[in-house]
Amino acid sequence: MHEIVFIMGKSSSGKDKIFKKLIADEELKLNTIVMYTTRPMRQGESDGAEYYFVSDDTAAKMEAEGRIIEIRAYHTVHGIWKYFTLDDGQIDINKGKYIVIGTLEAYEKFCDHYGKEHLMPIYIDVDDGIRLTRALAREKKQEHPKYAEMCRRFLADSIDFSEENISKLGIKIRYFNNELLDGCIDQIKKDIIEKLAR
Repeated sequence: MHEIVFIMGKSSSGKDKIFKKLIADEELKLNTIVMYTTRPMRQGESDGAEYYFVSDDTAAKMEAEGRIIEIRAYHTVHGIWKYFTLDDGQIDINKGKYIVIGTLEAYEKFCDHYGKEHLMPIYIDVDDGIRLTRALAREKKQEHPKYAEMCRRFLADSIDFSEENISKLGIKIRYFNNELLDGCIDQIKKDIIEKLAR
C-alpha cells in the first residue's frame, strides 16, 4: 500500500502549487513533512513552513549522527546550498498518509529507507519554454532577483531529470501542467484516492 505521495518535477513545474492544493484538500487527508535546507530564506517564506532553515554546522552535525534520510548539495553562485530530509519522527507509515516534494534522487533514497511499495511517485511534466517563462516571472518578483542561479538550476534540471534517470526509477506516469493546473490536480487527486485506498 502507498503511504507516501512523492511529488517531483523540474523547477517552475508548478509542483509547489500542486502540493499546496493537495494538502488543502480535506478529502485526501495527507500529512505533510517539512524538509531542511541551508539556503537563505526567500521573501515570503518562514521557518518551519516551506523548510526548516539551518546552518551548515547544524546540517553537518545531523549528518554525522546518521539522522539524514537523503541530502542534496547544490553548488550555486551564492555558495553550497543543501536540502535534506531528517529522520525526525515526522513520518510514521503505520499511522498516516503523507505527501512530500523532492527530487528524483530524494525519491530513490525514500524508496531505500521506507520501501518502494510505500511510495506513490507523482512526476509533474512541463514544456521547457513554459517552465523558463514561469521561472523568470517568479524571479522578477524577488526583492533581489538571482538570475544566474535561476539559469543554473534550469540547466541542472535537464541532467537531474533526464529520461534515463526517470526510467531507471520506474516512473511511468506523468502529470502535465502546461496550461490547465486544475485539470492536472484533478487527475492527480483521482489517482491518489485510487491508490491510497488499496
